[in-house]
Amino acid sequence: MTTTIAQSLQIELVAGDRPLREVNHEIRSAVEAGHDVTVTEPMSRHNLAVALTGTGSVRLRGSAGYYCGGLCAGPGIHVDGNVGWGVGEALASGLIQVDGNAGMSAGASMRGGTVHIRGNAGPRAGIAMKGGNLVVEGDVGYSSGFMAHAGRIIVCGDALASIGDSLWRGEVWVAGEIKSLGIDTKVVEPPLDELREVSELLADLGVATTGRDWKKIVSGEGLWYFEARDAKKWLMI
Repeated sequence: MTTTIAQSLQIELVAGDRPLREVNHEIRSAVEAGHDVTVTEPMSRHNLAVALTGTGSVRLRGSAGYYCGGLCAGPGIHVDGNVGWGVGEALASGLIQVDGNAGMSAGASMRGGTVHIRGNAGPRAGIAMKGGNLVVEGDVGYSSGFMAHAGRIIVCGDALASIGDSLWRGEVWVAGEIKSLGIDTKVVEPPLDELREVSELLADLGVATTGRDWKKIVSGEGLWYFEARDAKKWLMI
C-alpha cells in the first residue's frame, strides 16, 4: 500500500482588474488543497478571499475593499494594508489579520475565529457578533459591539460613543478611554482568569500585554426582560 502526502505549495496570483469570480475561484481551489496563496495587486477590490475553507492561507499584498474574508471557515488571511467595511463578516473559524485600519462593521456577525486589526476600526465594529474574538490595537468607532450576542471585543485603544449598546452575552474590553456607554450596559471588574485569557490571546498575536487598564463592558440586562409599555427603556435605542 502506497501513501501519498500532498505537498503544500506557495502560489502567487495577480488580482488586478481580472474578473473577481475568477480570482476567488483560484484562491479557493488553492486553499482547499492546503496551499498558501499570495495575491498581488488587490487594488482595494471588494469581496476578495470570501467563503474559504481548507488548511491553506492567503496573503493580500496591499489593501482590500468591502467584506474581505467574509464567510470563511479555517484558512488564515493576512492583509498587508487597510480594509473597507465588513472584514471577516460571519467568520466561522480561522484568523484574519489586518496590518492597517478597518472600515465600518469589522467582524460583524462573526461566529468564531479571530479578527485582528493592528490599526483602528470604524463604527459598529463587532456588531451582532455570535462568537469569536475581535482584537483592535487602536481605537474603535461609535456603537461598536452593538447587540453582540456572544464573543469578545478587545480594544487596546479608546472607544468612541455608545460602546456596547444593547449588548446581550457579548463582552467589550477597553484599555483606553470610553467616551460613553451604550444603552443598558455597565462596566465590571474583570475576573483574574479572564484577564489571563485576554493576555494570552494578545501575546499569541504579538500584542503587548503589560500596562493595560482593562475595563470590561457587559449587558445591564435591562433590555432582556421588559414590558413593551415600558417605553423609557426601548425607545432610547
